[in-house]
Amino acid sequence: MKSLLLALVTLAVGIGIGQYLTRDASPVIDTSRSDKSFAGGYQASGDQELQSSASIVPIGSGNTHTVKPGQLIMDAVKAAEPGDTIVVMPGRYSETVYVDKDSIRLVGVIDKGERATLDGKGELNDAILYSGNNIVVENFTITKYKGNAIMGQGGNNFEIRGNIIVDTGVYGIFPQLGKNGVVEHNIISGIEDAAIYIGMSDNIHVAHNEVFDSVAGIEIENSRHCIVENNYVHNNTGGILAFITPGLPIKTTYDVIIRNNFVVGNNHKNFGAPGSTVAGIPAGTGILIMAADQVVVEDNIISDHKTAGILIADHYNSPNVTIDEGSDPYPDEVAILDNIMLKNGYSTIDEVKALMLTELKTGNPDIVRAGKSNNSCINNRHRYITVGINDFKDCEFTNTDDVVKYSFDEPVAPRIVTAENRGKIAYLGVCTGCHAYTGTLIGPPVQQIQALYMDNPKGLAEYIAAPIKKRPNYPEMPPQNYLDEETRLAVAEYMLSRSN
Repeated sequence: MKSLLLALVTLAVGIGIGQYLTRDASPVIDTSRSDKSFAGGYQASGDQELQSSASIVPIGSGNTHTVKPGQLIMDAVKAAEPGDTIVVMPGRYSETVYVDKDSIRLVGVIDKGERATLDGKGELNDAILYSGNNIVVENFTITKYKGNAIMGQGGNNFEIRGNIIVDTGVYGIFPQLGKNGVVEHNIISGIEDAAIYIGMSDNIHVAHNEVFDSVAGIEIENSRHCIVENNYVHNNTGGILAFITPGLPIKTTYDVIIRNNFVVGNNHKNFGAPGSTVAGIPAGTGILIMAADQVVVEDNIISDHKTAGILIADHYNSPNVTIDEGSDPYPDEVAILDNIMLKNGYSTIDEVKALMLTELKTGNPDIVRAGKSNNSCINNRHRYITVGINDFKDCEFTNTDDVVKYSFDEPVAPRIVTAENRGKIAYLGVCTGCHAYTGTLIGPPVQQIQALYMDNPKGLAEYIAAPIKKRPNYPEMPPQNYLDEETRLAVAEYMLSRSN
């Protein structure tokens, strides 16, 4: 199963099948699992990194700052106060915008089809980074950056909508360590890892996006209470992905609903960065589920994938995965409800063919499961050609109509950074986007970094600010010099103190 399961090592989407028939339209968190779902230690209850939501300044309640071509957006950010709106007029801007304040709305003006365009010119790493809470980013065109178009680094309550993102390197839209967010109505293409990547986040709604010509379309990793719906996902290497990556501080993905999406023809040649996990994804994978629990796949059109429509695997059958004792390796309580599946598995990989032979199956597989999965179910199994799911029961429910969304109408408590927690927040919100404790994501494992710098946090802090390429099998690390010197030293010390 080597080729098949390399694919499953890379991606994630989180939402589930908790008490669907008893839920109303309000978000519900399974508090019985809070010890697992908030392994990173940021659950709202009793968390010192969150403050009362009563202190939130409403977005758009302050002044408006207008930025015109020839001016810097970052100058407006520096001048802004919480509650302000920054309006960017059509034109080209080549800069990195870092928003470290709360309650800022950053909006591009569209005039007669012309947009505010952030152009990295193939030289800059990131377009928009935000660590503030209650952030809105909308209506920009972003292109030719080497790292990320829009990345959240620990901020809660975010809305990212209406953006066109083309060829921005590793990630398109990447909220990391955020709670209560919406990613909708974006068009994203040409991304070396994931067009939309939800990392270690909770209560996220991903809807009405078009993602294509990327290695991974929509990826939900080590995240919970997410809905992925009404997206058009096509011509990626892998379409929609839900998984647990071992070695990250937050250990679970569960309660994920993947519904009403068009997942079509994701057969693009893999062009992931050499050394990255996604570089091993086999072309032709529609929906991937690796070790994630309570994932519902419902009412999607899944067609024209040469490997399989839906792939499900545990960690033990996934090469390049280091087993993490803190992570459950099995994809449990997966529910495959009614989906339209057409012309999948028409040129599948040899490992899938071998698995089919063990069940004396012929034909082109729609659904493939490798490894163990507990308490999973499928409806109308006779409609599909399947392998590995003989132990799946019939589901006791037919839809998730009672679950409207998991994001909240009112803001959740914002995350605050103090002198005591700044290293931890930067590590979780920035470093773990590319570095697992064990195993390979984009960059080398934290264990390798510790071996080089264990007695030299200052040296690591200096490297964070001005890195150089050291390893031929990993992409060059971008400079993190937008972080102040105190934060760089704090995160270096925190990283070197980790044991998992």
